[in-house]
Amino acid sequence: MTVNNIEDQKIAILSLHLLQICMVYIITLLVQKVLSEKEWFNKMKPENFRWLTPLYYGHITPYGEFQLDMNKRINIEGTI
Repeated sequence: MTVNNIEDQKIAILSLHLLQICMVYIITLLVQKVLSEKEWFNKMKPENFRWLTPLYYGHITPYGEFQLDMNKRINIEGTI
């Protein structure tokens, strides 16, 4: 936290929580999309399902820069 104001700190923490929740939601949608394809679903073994989680974080840098293009949508369903 770079500010001493308690209200600004609360907003910063709540913003981080919102970002985390959004990332989990998007990752969940993407995993569901992949597993809805029979080819990928049939490749899954019972032990593979135990490792599925929406908490992938290797591609996220919480202290880095986030590129957000409000003119584009995430292509989850295959169409824009």
